[in-house]
Amino acid sequence: MFTLRWSVPALFLFMSVQSQQIDWDKINSNNAVNIIALQNTDPKATYSNIIQEGNANHADLYINSKTDIVVKQLGDYNTLYFVNSFTDTETKTAITTQGHNNIIDITGSNSISDGLQINVKGDNKTIFMRNY
Repeated sequence: MFTLRWSVPALFLFMSVQSQQIDWDKINSNNAVNIIALQNTDPKATYSNIIQEGNANHADLYINSKTDIVVKQLGDYNTLYFVNSFTDTETKTAITTQGHNNIIDITGSNSISDGLQINVKGDNKTIFMRNY
């Protein structure tokens, strides 16, 4: 089980990579995405990609090692809670939030939620999803 917590006011990318393969002093905003893409050469590898643009965005991810998740939060005061603790099976999810003060709270995963894509556009929206 992995626990990822992000609450940043600017653009942030995260990818599971081995740190000894990257010269961190040479990473900048022009080459970050390319470096991350080069690290994910194993077709069976899973990854998390989190992009947050805006102020006071927050992402709490409690995921297993087989979870592929892409999160984009564009706007201010958006919150994501994603808990995938009920299964060891592979899960692929993409969540995009565009707007302000949105909350997405997802707990669990199953065969119905595999491949889930959520796109929220607007302000002050809340989504609660439970998969047991």
